[in-house]
Amino acid sequence: MSATEDSRQTDSEIEIKPVYTEGDVDGLELEPPGEYPFTRGPYRDMYRGRPWTIRQYAGFGSAEETNVRFRYLLERGQTGLSVAFDLPTQLGYDSDDPRALGEVGRTGVAIDSIEDMRLLFDGIPMGEVSTSMTINAPAALLLLLYELVAEETGVDVAELRGTVQNDVLKEYCARGNYIFPPRPTMRITIDLFAYCHERMPRFNTISISGYHIREAGASAVQELAFTLANGIAYVEAGVAAGLSANEFGQRLSFFFNAHNHFFQEIAKFRAARRLWARIMRERFGATDPRALALRFHAQTGGSTLTAQQPENNIVRVAIQALSAVGGGAQSIHTNAFDEALALPTERSAKIALRTQQIMAHEAGATDTADPFGGSYFIEALTTELEEKATQLIERVEELGGAVAAIEQGFVQREIEESAFRYQEAVERGDTVVVGVNRYEEHEAKPIELHRLDPEAERRQLERTARVRAERDADAAERALAEVRRVAGSSENLLPPMREALRVGGTVGEICNVLREEFGTYDAQISA
Repeated sequence: MSATEDSRQTDSEIEIKPVYTEGDVDGLELEPPGEYPFTRGPYRDMYRGRPWTIRQYAGFGSAEETNVRFRYLLERGQTGLSVAFDLPTQLGYDSDDPRALGEVGRTGVAIDSIEDMRLLFDGIPMGEVSTSMTINAPAALLLLLYELVAEETGVDVAELRGTVQNDVLKEYCARGNYIFPPRPTMRITIDLFAYCHERMPRFNTISISGYHIREAGASAVQELAFTLANGIAYVEAGVAAGLSANEFGQRLSFFFNAHNHFFQEIAKFRAARRLWARIMRERFGATDPRALALRFHAQTGGSTLTAQQPENNIVRVAIQALSAVGGGAQSIHTNAFDEALALPTERSAKIALRTQQIMAHEAGATDTADPFGGSYFIEALTTELEEKATQLIERVEELGGAVAAIEQGFVQREIEESAFRYQEAVERGDTVVVGVNRYEEHEAKPIELHRLDPEAERRQLERTARVRAERDADAAERALAEVRRVAGSSENLLPPMREALRVGGTVGEICNVLREEFGTYDAQISA
C-alpha cells in the first residue's frame, strides 16, 4: 500500500482522504463573515475590526499573590483577566473548613469573603478590564462579590464586562466540581441569568464549556455535541423562566478546547457557529443576529501537555492557539509549557503570553476573516463534524435532553469510552505523542518550577477568621436566614445572597445553607 492510500482518521473517526477536491464540497455556498449562519465568524471584519482578547488564566495562593500576577500580566500586554479559583472555593467550602486542609490556594486563588475579593482586584481598573471567572457551582456568589467590590470602587456595575463560567452541567459529566443536584443547580443558574439581565447587562452570564469535556477524553465531535446539547438545556430553562431567547441569548458565550489536530479544530469552531445559529433560530425562534452568533473563548489543551520534554509544549501550544485564531475565537488562553508539572512560573507565563502576541502582530493572523474558508479540506471537515455532532445531539434529545442524559449516565459513558480508546492507541503506539511514546529521552533536564508560599494557607485562614470576628454577627445571621427562606421559595436567590456577602457572610456559609435546603449530588459509578 502506498503512502497516499493508507487509512487515517481523526479522533472523531472521520476518515481523512489523501487529497480533497471540488467534489468533496459540492454545492458549497459561503456566506460573508458576520452573516447567518456565521460559519465564517460572528463579525464582518473579525480581527481587523477587533482582535481577540488575550486572556491568560491565572490564580494561586492568596488574593494578594494573585493580584501581583494579574498586574504582571497586564503590564506586559494582556488585555483581559481570567481568574482561577482553588478547589475549596470551587466546591463551596471556606478555607478553614476541615475538608479544605492542604488544598487552599493550590489550583487557584482562595476566595472566602468580600475581603478576599477586595484584595484580588486592588488597584485594578474593574470598569476598564474584562474579567472571566472560571467558577461553576458557586458562580453566583463569586459574581456577586465581584459586583460588590466594583460598586465600592465607584464603578457603574451596568458597565462591567466579562464572563462567569456558570456551567454546571459539564461538571456532572466531565469535571466533578458540583455541589447540589442538577435541577436546583439549574434554578440558581437561571436566577443568575435574570439578575444580570437587570443589573449587569454587559456581562456574559454563562460560558458553556466544551473545554473540560474534551479534557476528560471526549473526541472533537463529542465536545461539540455535548456542549451544544448543554446549551440547549440552558436556553430551554431560561425561556421556561420567562426570559427572551433574543435578549438573554446575546449574553451566552462558549468555551472550547483548542486541541492537537490543527485542521479538525478549525473546522470544529466553524461547525459550532453554524450549528448554534440554526438551533437558536429554528428551535427557539431567535431573530437577533447577536443571539444567533456563537461567540467563544478557547484555551489550548491542558491534557495534551507532557511532563516529558516539557519545552515541546511551547510548540504544541502555539499550533493549538493558531487553530483557535483560524477558527475565529473571541478570546484565547495559551497554556504555559510547565503546567504538566506545576503552576506556571512568571517566565513560563510570559512565554505563553508572548506566543499570542507574536501571532497577533507577526504572523498575519489578524489580516483577514476566516482565512481557511473555501479550503476543500476545511469545508468538508466542517460539514462532517456538523453532521456527526447533530446525530449525537439527537441521541441526547431522545433521552430527554442534556439533564436527563447526564442523570442516566449516558454522557459520562460516552466520554469514558472515548478516553479509553485514546489511551489504548497511545499505549499501542498508533497515536504518537512526541517525547512520550516516540523520540523519548531518558535523562530529564531540570527546569525551574513555581513554588507556593507555605505560609499562604495560614494567612488565608487568619483573614477569614478575622472577617467573622469583626462583622455584625446578628446581621450575618439574619442574612443567612433570608437565604434559607428564599431557597425554599420560587424567588430569585441572588438578592439575599448578595446581602449575606455584603454583611460579611462567607462563600462556605451560604453554600452550607443551600446544601441543607437542596441536598448534595453523588455521582453514579458507571458499570
